[in-house]
Amino acid sequence: MPTVNEMLAQIWAHHQQGNVVGAEAAYRVLAEKAPENANVHVYLGIALFDLRRYEEAVAAYRRAIEIQPFFPVAHNNLGNALRMIGQVEQADHALALALEQKPDYLNAMKNRGTLWVWDGQIDRGLRWYQAAIALQGDDAEVRRNLGIIYLLQGRYEEGWREYRYRWKLPGLVRPAFTKPVWQGEPLAGKTLFVYPEQGLGDAIQFLRILPRVRDMGGTVIVGCETKLVPLFSLVEGMGQIVPTGTSGGPFDYHASLVEVADYTWQGLQSIDGKPYLHVAENLREYWRNRLASLPGLKVGICWQGNREHHADIYRSIPLATFEPLAQLPGVSLVSLQFGEGTDQLARVPFAPRIHRLPEDVDRSGGAFLDTAAIVANLDLIITVDTSTGHLAGAIGTPTWLLLGKVPDWRWGLQSDRTPWYQNHRLWRQVTQGDWQPLIAEVAHALGKVS
Repeated sequence: MPTVNEMLAQIWAHHQQGNVVGAEAAYRVLAEKAPENANVHVYLGIALFDLRRYEEAVAAYRRAIEIQPFFPVAHNNLGNALRMIGQVEQADHALALALEQKPDYLNAMKNRGTLWVWDGQIDRGLRWYQAAIALQGDDAEVRRNLGIIYLLQGRYEEGWREYRYRWKLPGLVRPAFTKPVWQGEPLAGKTLFVYPEQGLGDAIQFLRILPRVRDMGGTVIVGCETKLVPLFSLVEGMGQIVPTGTSGGPFDYHASLVEVADYTWQGLQSIDGKPYLHVAENLREYWRNRLASLPGLKVGICWQGNREHHADIYRSIPLATFEPLAQLPGVSLVSLQFGEGTDQLARVPFAPRIHRLPEDVDRSGGAFLDTAAIVANLDLIITVDTSTGHLAGAIGTPTWLLLGKVPDWRWGLQSDRTPWYQNHRLWRQVTQGDWQPLIAEVAHALGKVS
């Protein structure tokens, strides 16, 4: 008969392989058999956290602590779960207890730093990251996070340097090339193979940087998923674009698009913000005719980013919150939401006021080609911080970007404008998790122009 710890190890193996739902069920069965085993409740809490059922995770961690008050891991995990439901002070208290019980607890220091950074108290969060660095200076996650914070603050030299530690973390993998990674070496007469590093938004944003390689005398080959080749081909002066898995010919170095921005960085003042993605006129005309019957100001909206993104809880907005926009006269709302988030249309009473695009959008010409043409024919885009905003910015359609209290680093901390896209206006949340005042402000401004 296996012990509880042996059973936990077996369930944890399945958990780590991705079967989180099955692991949760198994942890619950074990919790019934061993209700006074604190470890079981912690493991259950981890599964619930991974399933984004944060309040249930909090309850599981609290139960573990009731059974075993001296339990640094449980206090740390409790603090992290409380952070996800906006209980900042309680989260800090839990993390403080974890560090009181284990003063050299690196994860608790990281989590405490993350807690205060996401709450907007960046300097307070930095102090905990710096404490973590003092404890373990080679921790890649801390160094990566420091890089992001420095970039957000506009401390680019420090930021890019620390952000390079991201390549030491699991999950970010380069293509298996034998050629060296480019780190700013002279490119005169050389060929650089570049590829997207993370999401589509990053790729669209940093494609505009590639002319700098040509300015250095180099040649660029861009590799991307086959479905993205048509979209990338719309970018002015792109040169050769090849599907992932092919090289397009010999090259001397390779690098991600973000790394090209890093090693050619000349400051925000060097970015002109002009549109650089040009939609084919025939496709633009086709969607102009398709959308012509919509009355008034044509406004595209997007409310949900990729749920797997680490910061999605801070950037996506429930569609229900957009209701003040739907009540405005003289405005036709067009859903630019595809896939994730579209289920919310069935749950809001104002859904009939939102124009839904045909099911076959982007299926004939290539990924995002129709979307690009639709965006080009709209008067305004109102979107959360996801690839839709980057696409609109690259095309030049006026865009109102809705940002959480602590945004992605590229948007900075204060201005309502960005050098990345000249037709963007940035709208910033004041209180973390509370989108209603911001949407009310946006609706008021939209009412004045509709």
